[in-house]
Amino acid sequence: MVEPLPEPKVAPQLETEESQEAAKAPRQKRAPKAKKHDDAAEARTAARTNVLSFPAAKERRVRSGAGLRKHWRLWTSLAAIVVVAALLMLAVFFSPLLALKTITVDGSKLASADQVQSALASLKGKPLPRIDQSEVQKLLTGLVQVQSVTVEARPPSTLLVHLVERIPVAVLKNGEQYVLVDPQGIQLGTVADAAAAQLPLIDGGTGVIGQATFSAITAVLAALPTEVRAQMASASASSPDAVELTLVDGKKVTWGDASQMALKAKVLQTMLKNPPQAEPGKPALAPIKFYDVSAPKHPVTR
Repeated sequence: MVEPLPEPKVAPQLETEESQEAAKAPRQKRAPKAKKHDDAAEARTAARTNVLSFPAAKERRVRSGAGLRKHWRLWTSLAAIVVVAALLMLAVFFSPLLALKTITVDGSKLASADQVQSALASLKGKPLPRIDQSEVQKLLTGLVQVQSVTVEARPPSTLLVHLVERIPVAVLKNGEQYVLVDPQGIQLGTVADAAAAQLPLIDGGTGVIGQATFSAITAVLAALPTEVRAQMASASASSPDAVELTLVDGKKVTWGDASQMALKAKVLQTMLKNPPQAEPGKPALAPIKFYDVSAPKHPVTR
């Protein structure tokens, strides 16, 4: 009698196949787990990258903010300095502490200090920084004796005025008056005695001798050195080309026209300083009474 095959022999084989299929099934389900693992790794890498890069960006923002604050402080400081300087300038420019109280005059001979101070009286109380030279010159226009002026502020309240006056070269007799005149014929003042002025006298006004002749005489007198002009008693001319001078000792000078005036003045000065002397053993020369410098390269005395 044949015994039937035991069933357990077949069952294990089926279980083995099923188990193999079952084993395969989990292996197929592990793929998503690996993907998750890869995604997590990538996320951790990205996180590490972001963590490493974030401080650099933050540091740049910090540096940028510090730079802006530094520039802001710099510009604020500069603006404050400008404002303070402007306020100081305004304070100095308008401060009553620098108001003009005293006017000191230097160089006044023809124009008196009182005349100058009176002409500048309107400046009293004005701050020194606001007073300029042109304003002072304009206020002194009425004083014909003043040719130019310079000013010097001496804080806190003094203004020093330096005058350059016109130079008189002759005394003009006009009626009973003796008038000081400059080379342009501007009348600078009057004197009681013509001799006290130590200037040559021009007898007659421009209405008597004519403007051109008068200008020629004053131009000649202006060309003379001061020491030579002081020796002149009078000057006259029949025309602009025929100027004549008279010394205080009565000697005469024929000048001629207004050409070569510098050379003529130098020749005349030399002749007055060094009169001709007689040679040893010979009679003394007659005193000179006449000088002619109308041709300065060939002067004549007699």
